[in-house]
Amino acid sequence: AQRQKMSNSSSITHFLLLAFSDTRQLQLLHFCLFLGIYLAALLGNGLIITTIAWDHHLHTPMYFFLSNLSVLDLSSISTTVPKSMHNSLWDTRAVSYKGCAAQLFLFVFFFSAEYWLLTIMSYDRYVAICKPLHYGTLLGSRACVHMAAAAWGAGFLNALLHTANTFSLPLCQGNAVDQFFCEIPQILKLSCSDSYLREVGLLVFVLFIVFCCFVFIVVSYVQIFRVVLRIPSEQGRHKAFSTCLPHLAVLFLFVSSGMFAYLKPSSISSPFLDLLVVAVLYAVVPPAVNPLIYSLRNQQLKDAMWELITH
Repeated sequence: AQRQKMSNSSSITHFLLLAFSDTRQLQLLHFCLFLGIYLAALLGNGLIITTIAWDHHLHTPMYFFLSNLSVLDLSSISTTVPKSMHNSLWDTRAVSYKGCAAQLFLFVFFFSAEYWLLTIMSYDRYVAICKPLHYGTLLGSRACVHMAAAAWGAGFLNALLHTANTFSLPLCQGNAVDQFFCEIPQILKLSCSDSYLREVGLLVFVLFIVFCCFVFIVVSYVQIFRVVLRIPSEQGRHKAFSTCLPHLAVLFLFVSSGMFAYLKPSSISSPFLDLLVVAVLYAVVPPAVNPLIYSLRNQQLKDAMWELITH
């Protein structure tokens, strides 16, 4: 009775997540691997949040948004990885109906809030480099708080809409989710015939907003690079690039992995590829790698971290 057929979603009490392996040794290997990644994400993001809070020299808009990004990264990886580790350790696949809905809501919330925040961070870099004289007025502390709150609020609303929409659908294709966590496309696969079209419409609308943000980011960076390349001193150019490149790298990792997950051609679609490569790439890797990308290129942050550790 691994896969129960049902006529109505109200009779589903739990979902079955896709297991990484049925072999005990590989399950334990997966547990250890995810534990390592999770601890790295906790340590890296925790260190960034603590350093920025501790060092008053880092109380600037750029670092305020970066600490928000670290909180979102920690939150999103905590939504998916611990449950997957628990399932591997105890050799189970089950997640309760409410647990699945909560996981889907939180993942969409943190994931979309992070995208809006990355868009705001590109605006911050644009103002800092292209309009430095207006930086204090355009990005005052109140404006920064409002922008960050808007990113969190938009993520919350987006998640609320999608979760309510997805779980209001009648599910009659069983309860086995082809993913190691609950996500919208996999729940839609369990819905009956045409009832999922409303959620697809909502996804198209959100994709349009995502595309608009992406265009805004690209235009911002075109302006930034035009200004940076005109800076006469090599040191000035290097300093400008060192604050932009980490953000660009994080953005590229976030967008490319997300796009590959949802827009990849069906010819390269297989449960194994979907599970191991794609989902891990966009749900697990960025939160663990982002702190490394930011701290490697940023001398000011590295110095502050070193001072905090050795203090």
